[in-house]
Amino acid sequence: MITWMQRHRKYLVITIWISTIAFIGAGFVGWGQYSYGDKAGAVAKVGEVSITSAELQKSYSNLFNQYNQLFQGKFDEKQAQQFGLQRQALRQLVNQALILNLANSYGLIVSDEELWNIIKSQSVFSKNGTFDKTVYAEMLKQNRLTIKEYEESMKKELLIQKTLYLLASSNQAIEAKAISGALGVSDKISYKLLTPNMITLTPNETELKAFWEKHKKEFTTQPSYEISYVVQKPLSLTPAAKEISEYYDMNRQSFKDSTGKILTMDEAEPMILAALNDKATEKEALRLYIDFKKGTLANATMAEKAIIKESSSPFTPELSKEITQLSEQKPFLKPRKVGNDYLVIKLDKAVPSRPMSYEEAKTKVSTLYLIEAKKTKLQELAQNSFKTFSGQSSDFITRNDSTKLAGLNAQEGSEFLSKLFASKQKQGFITLENGNVIIYNVLEQKLLQDKTLADENAVAKLKGSLLDQGLIKTLESKYPVEIYVEGI
Repeated sequence: MITWMQRHRKYLVITIWISTIAFIGAGFVGWGQYSYGDKAGAVAKVGEVSITSAELQKSYSNLFNQYNQLFQGKFDEKQAQQFGLQRQALRQLVNQALILNLANSYGLIVSDEELWNIIKSQSVFSKNGTFDKTVYAEMLKQNRLTIKEYEESMKKELLIQKTLYLLASSNQAIEAKAISGALGVSDKISYKLLTPNMITLTPNETELKAFWEKHKKEFTTQPSYEISYVVQKPLSLTPAAKEISEYYDMNRQSFKDSTGKILTMDEAEPMILAALNDKATEKEALRLYIDFKKGTLANATMAEKAIIKESSSPFTPELSKEITQLSEQKPFLKPRKVGNDYLVIKLDKAVPSRPMSYEEAKTKVSTLYLIEAKKTKLQELAQNSFKTFSGQSSDFITRNDSTKLAGLNAQEGSEFLSKLFASKQKQGFITLENGNVIIYNVLEQKLLQDKTLADENAVAKLKGSLLDQGLIKTLESKYPVEIYVEGI
């Protein structure tokens, strides 16, 4: 194995690859509304490493938030689909799994001591400059993570870091000097953006049916879950003064004003009453849960009905996901707070997905057919026009000037320039992740006087590119990649 490492060392120049605290503060975003994966929860397997649906959701969430920051909070699910975020999220996890397989083949591990030292160094878990276990647990809880989940994830990240660091070049200054000339190039180009909207197609029935026959396994109905539920409305009681006083003494640290000052009991009384009433409401909801299970609900308590689907649900994504995990053997869900109410839920019937007929799938078939057909036609248009097109001309630009390209957003500009400066073609076209195509012609080229562009970030990016081009391809030939989800 060491021989193999040395043989491929030219691809293994990459700095530490680790997102120290990838989930904290990122928020949670899932594609569609919910994920209805298989019972095993695996969406892919790379060598001996499985990728779970939960990991895919988190990877997607992190990517979504990165794009959302880039677009100043205006990034949405439609744009995420256009940018292929599902595919990008899965690709990231596959690449990481390939590295983990390599680490396992070396027998590399991350000790509990190493993990704990990293966690203690993360400022987000600190209180007054010192690591605090309570803050640690609460922060993870707020981000819907258990301590076990987070620490397992961190171990994977650290193992990836350790593997790549083992293979990394030790002299970045020499690397920066060596590539400074290449990064100090600027181009003046003519370019034109081509989008699928430029293609007009009207598919006929024969084409649609042929497309459906080829892809009909991808067209299935959504699983649905028929439920009954009873609602416990909030109680409004008048606790005794002693109960109020005892609750305040036990929880006084929770009652603070905007400056952090602890409120007096009188000042905190409205919050105390609300908390005590909520506690009493939850207790009453537990009694309702027991009666519901026994079939002894009072006549005045009427159960309501609802149907949960991937595309529609009256409840939050989190509660809807819990409902999908109910079964005939365990059909009841203990009281869950929804707004100010508590709900007790019972699964009446689970209807699994089934293959759609052509008529049922026709609308989706037409949409997907047009997407695929337009991609093909767009490639043909680019191929036939890149030598003769008339487009916009730029000033002299470097790979860092993505905002100077009129008609392209920041993401498109960055991706285009990254691929342009990696290309050896004077004329050609570049296909972007979102499906758009840019045809270009390099009009002039010159070297910049300032060679400081080859800084640490530029070196790191180049190393990352080398990793993608070399190490990942080599590992893919060594460890089989199996994808269990369709349409990504």
